[in-house]
Amino acid sequence: MHEKYLKLKGILREHNYPMIYPFKFIIKKDTAKMIEIKRVFDETAEIVVKDSSKGNYSAITIKQMMLNAEDIINRYEALEKVEGVISL
Repeated sequence: MHEKYLKLKGILREHNYPMIYPFKFIIKKDTAKMIEIKRVFDETAEIVVKDSSKGNYSAITIKQMMLNAEDIINRYEALEKVEGVISL
């Protein structure tokens, strides 16, 4: 696990699981990247995409049932492989 996730993991362990966790990202508008992001989550995920006013960027909120803190961290690590994704 990356060192940058240690603090987040500590915070996430304080929650009761299972829980619906909201993932939030920003990407430069790109259909291929959107598909890559969606592949990290399963079909039960609720995905909301809002484009910026000029249409250059997309803000993505994905709500997914998570069973534990490690599952959340694993999703963030998988999304690091998608170039240009900014996690909020």
